[in-house]
Amino acid sequence: MSRPTRALIHLDALRHNLARTRELAGGARVMVALKANAYGHGLGAVAEALPDADAFAVATVDEASELRAAGVSRPIVLLEGISAPGDLTLARELDLELVVHHRFQVEALEADRGRPLNVWLKLDTGMHRLGVAPEEAGALRERLARCETVRQPVNLMSHLACAEERDNPMTREQRERFDKLTEGWPGQRSLANSAGVMNWPETRYDWVRTGGMIYGLLTVSHKSGADHGLRPAMTLESRLIAVNRVERGGRVGYGATWTAPEDMPVGIVAIGYGDGYPRHAPSGTPVKVNGVITETVGRVSMDLLAVDLRPVANARVGDRVVLWGEGLPAERVAGAAGTISYELTSGLTDRVPLVFADAGAGASAESSQSKTRSLSSP
Repeated sequence: MSRPTRALIHLDALRHNLARTRELAGGARVMVALKANAYGHGLGAVAEALPDADAFAVATVDEASELRAAGVSRPIVLLEGISAPGDLTLARELDLELVVHHRFQVEALEADRGRPLNVWLKLDTGMHRLGVAPEEAGALRERLARCETVRQPVNLMSHLACAEERDNPMTREQRERFDKLTEGWPGQRSLANSAGVMNWPETRYDWVRTGGMIYGLLTVSHKSGADHGLRPAMTLESRLIAVNRVERGGRVGYGATWTAPEDMPVGIVAIGYGDGYPRHAPSGTPVKVNGVITETVGRVSMDLLAVDLRPVANARVGDRVVLWGEGLPAERVAGAAGTISYELTSGLTDRVPLVFADAGAGASAESSQSKTRSLSSP
């Protein structure tokens, strides 16, 4: 008998969220981020579910290679660019577009003799993570413009640090810096991430790069994707495998950190930090049992989680438990655990099978061996 823990991936929700993104993007083209196994939702299956995306974005060459092997033909942008000159050969074989964020990448392209590649020059407008410094930007762009292995014109991008916060002046400062740096330069522009799409219309330009909102997720405090017309693309679920009576004063879990305030039922769920549920989630983190919201009690174990069953009448072994997703936004769970929804979904481990469900097509497929297997895989 298989363990009852699984992640349902709602392919119809992915398509809905892409359509909603287009509504909010104001005519900009949409680059869908598939990095980190599509935020934990299954790299190949998500790409296959979104054939209308204008482009996909990945962090690593391995991710891009997997997409091409699965038959994905859409443009793929390598967000971190090459890490060594030899990567250019593989980038050509995979027909990738490269982000250039450092001088050494420009030098590698200048020394190369292969066919031209599409390039995005990434500018540091204030986040100070990846990106060419403003004082270097003009000279490096000119070098790329003269480079025989770069298809012209060079595209332009930067990344927003605080777009989730509508009252934070940094986004406006970054946009103004981006406009000033790129004034008069040819090429398409991209600045907005998911939060930029929703909160800062002036950052949308030619392309938006969206990850979280495609999966129905936000990183804004006290908000969920549903507040913006999005649907959760993942429901993490399990079952009760025990229902215990705990006397008043009884302690639950490792460290005996939680004490029963009265005689009460406590349920044990077949999920834990070995599956990717956050160990640091405190007692009181919301969970849904038989459609009723209740709370966790005690520390999260590797394989098990205890929940308060007082609000759940007649709870029994085998009852369905939703950890996040359907009727319980991942953002709410993340807030209780002191993290963000992206970390929850991308942190699932390989022992959690992904079950791909498509309400629109009336079909589903399960992969218990690989979380990145495409729907078309055997």
